Amino acid sequence: MDAVFKKFYRSFYNRTNGFMPTKPLNQNIYPGDFFQIKNGELIVLGNIFRKNIVDADDVVFENGIKLNPANWNFSEGVTKPYSGRDTGHNPIEGDFEFSKQVLAFDGFGSFFFKSCGSESVKFANWSDFKQQLIIKMTQTLYSFREVYIVTECATADNWTLAIAGSDKAELEIATESENFGLVDIFGDATAKTIQAREIEFYHREDKKKPSFFKAKKLIVQQEKLEVFISQLISDRSKVPSWANNFYEYDFYHDELSFSPPITTNAQACVLDMLQANQLNPNTALQYFSWTNTTLDDVEKLFATHGN
Repeated sequence: MDAVFKKFYRSFYNRTNGFMPTKPLNQNIYPGDFFQIKNGELIVLGNIFRKNIVDADDVVFENGIKLNPANWNFSEGVTKPYSGRDTGHNPIEGDFEFSKQVLAFDGFGSFFFKSCGSESVKFANWSDFKQQLIIKMTQTLYSFREVYIVTECATADNWTLAIAGSDKAELEIATESENFGLVDIFGDATAKTIQAREIEFYHREDKKKPSFFKAKKLIVQQEKLEVFISQLISDRSKVPSWANNFYEYDFYHDELSFSPPITTNAQACVLDMLQANQLNPNTALQYFSWTNTTLDDVEKLFATHGN
């Protein structure tokens, strides 16, 4: 069930210029919420205002930012084999006209997303308090090494999402409302489902729930990371000769082909290798900074043990 959302979440991030849906989708999230992503789960741990981490008087909110509708209506792998007006017959009311639309999905995770009236709320002066957040979140109030802070959240007057479970998925909807020109009734409040075949998720939300967000991620300063990796490579290159002299056993080693693996996880190693008290409230800004989320963070929402 979880994997069927992955294509939608990736496209959502790309199409909306960096917004991510909450997970699960019915979870509310607000500016100032701080969270971690563990084993594919988004865990909201608190809010910087409710926890009195930042004085609300120091923060300027920009409310009701209108978002481009073109970026908030999109689909992937969906065709419309039929859209048009038709005629039905009711024994009591007689003949009536209705609009009908058929959506065909080309595979697992193909989706159709439509929203109306999307807008956001964000911090207008993030740079004014981001440094005090580093000190408080990593040193004086908490000891985070990994944390995200929501800086902007988006709502919509309504949104509708359908996700397919297979390449045989099909959705047939209809409404008696008048539709002029091209019939496009997906997301219409009056639309009724005639048939939903192999549809894994189909939901229309008509409340302005804050279900979409942008966040800043705590990271290790790039210059500290580069110094650490340089030192690590230098140190590891000396291991073969050291091992040859230290152990009274003839271990196999090849100095020419020895290449210490340096991965993106080196970020965490930098902090673990610091000497006691080297990282403190006075030095925290030398080691940490904030950055925007990326598709890697979207991937984390679907990372579980075993994959």
